[in-house]
Amino acid sequence: MENDPITRIESAPLVGARPREAGNNSRLHIHGIDVHLRVMRLTTNSGASGFGLCFAGADEAQALLLGKDIAALWSDGGLVSNTARAFDFPIWDLLGALRGASVYELAAEAAIAGPLRVPCYDTSLYMNDLSLDSDEAGAALIAEHARQGYEKNHRAFKIKVGRGARHMPLEAGIKRDIAVIKAVRDAVGAEARIMIDANNGYVLNIAKRVLAETADCNLFWLEEAFHEDPELYDALHKWMADEGLSVLIADGEGWAAAALMDWARAGFVDVIQYDIFSHGFSNWLETGAQLDAWTLRAAPHHYGRHLGNYVSGHLAPALKGFTFVEWDETLTPGIDASAYRVEEGQVVIPDAPGFGLALEEDIFRAAVREGGWELRL
Repeated sequence: MENDPITRIESAPLVGARPREAGNNSRLHIHGIDVHLRVMRLTTNSGASGFGLCFAGADEAQALLLGKDIAALWSDGGLVSNTARAFDFPIWDLLGALRGASVYELAAEAAIAGPLRVPCYDTSLYMNDLSLDSDEAGAALIAEHARQGYEKNHRAFKIKVGRGARHMPLEAGIKRDIAVIKAVRDAVGAEARIMIDANNGYVLNIAKRVLAETADCNLFWLEEAFHEDPELYDALHKWMADEGLSVLIADGEGWAAAALMDWARAGFVDVIQYDIFSHGFSNWLETGAQLDAWTLRAAPHHYGRHLGNYVSGHLAPALKGFTFVEWDETLTPGIDASAYRVEEGQVVIPDAPGFGLALEEDIFRAAVREGGWELRL
């Protein structure tokens, strides 16, 4: 491991903006335009640096990072050590800078000719239609948002459903969900993949009805249909098999049940979606290896943190079951992500050191002064 101690640590808040206001989901009201990040940069004695999303404070950073070599932050298993995982993303980026290698090469422990291409989906189809009285108008609005995503080269789309859980009368909400799904399918064509996400806003019988009435839409997965329950998941799987449906069951993005991995192994859940930041990159490599052993899918959740658009895909070469990057379109002053792009439904990930991102120095340093902190050895 590199003998190059960390001599400077900077942390700063950055605020990004989506191109369109994100509306409601089944539980929450309007999510809005703004996206709030906290970015930490680590710089070594030689001048190498790496950065990433990190909410750890100055006291913890001073105790665990300042003056430490990368070797002190790394485990024998080739991952960030358990004691340093609060700093997972800046440490991975720094190691990439020190070794002149992309994180995806480090994670896969192999040389990989880049750039890397990883499937992604547009996650922006929220419930922006709730102010509209007719299902036709509401469905047309969300279909237009899907068309806008298609024009930005997305070929997979996730739709928020569960309008009847809170924001509309139950029957009206179910009908609106179904109308929206059908309209989006018409808008993006038969080849695009469509997922739906109820954010626990359904019950088993509502899930069955929606899947039955959208059977011709060829949905790829149903996400968070209801709170994790192996009995209900098993019943839903069996019902889908009887109906000839092949929709996958996805879960794990939020307050995931502790037994979720056990239920996945038992066949009740097909896609695990632990949040890329809450779970962490190193933890995801461990989790993904277990899912691969069980031939299950990995699709890390990402929403509202911008940098997840870029870091999630670096897991793909290491995980056979990696399925999608969740793409939450955002521009954040201070973050230069110009090396990334979406082409024909795939994130093109640069073969640059670390995560292939850069900080816009003037903006980042101003944010450090105005709302952040800095440590020097």
